[in-house]
Amino acid sequence: MDNVTRYVPATIATERLILRLFAPGDVDDRYAYQSLPEVVRYLLRPPLTHEGCAESIAARADGTTWQADGDVLLLAVCRADEPGVVGEVVLTLRSARARQAEIGWVFNPRYAGQGYATEAARALASLAFGRLGVHRVFARLDVLNTASVRVCERLGMRREAHLVDNDLDGDRWGSEYVYAILAHEWKD
Repeated sequence: MDNVTRYVPATIATERLILRLFAPGDVDDRYAYQSLPEVVRYLLRPPLTHEGCAESIAARADGTTWQADGDVLLLAVCRADEPGVVGEVVLTLRSARARQAEIGWVFNPRYAGQGYATEAARALASLAFGRLGVHRVFARLDVLNTASVRVCERLGMRREAHLVDNDLDGDRWGSEYVYAILAHEWKD
């Protein structure tokens, strides 16, 4: 980036959702989906423990300055019409110099099929390309994660790579897709 700290808003509102920083009271909601094997099977890591959810929330409670490689903006996704966290979206600054960010999402399966992941990811990508000055947003996902493939495609991202057997998840070799979109291609 340009060595200027970018402004990251505390909340983002969409038609149906509120994206906000996680709070300590969100630990149980986050653990409810982050602990599920069917959720983390595509993340190529073990489920988070309750303590791990609490530590992660505490570490990011103040947000990020969005300036250096590795800065992470982790937002809770909440329905505007009811309390509780239904999922999360994350934006990681992978290269400040090249203005590239990785986007991701994880949702409670109870809320699957309602378009929340696409709506939340669209809002986060808009923030990235607009206020944060990102040039390229990309997503890395397990090729078996067809729901996330559809989210990427709804966002207008193109498949740039298919990495075969590039990561080991227990005894299973996982393959990965890389999807991306450039700022000048983004249609808000």
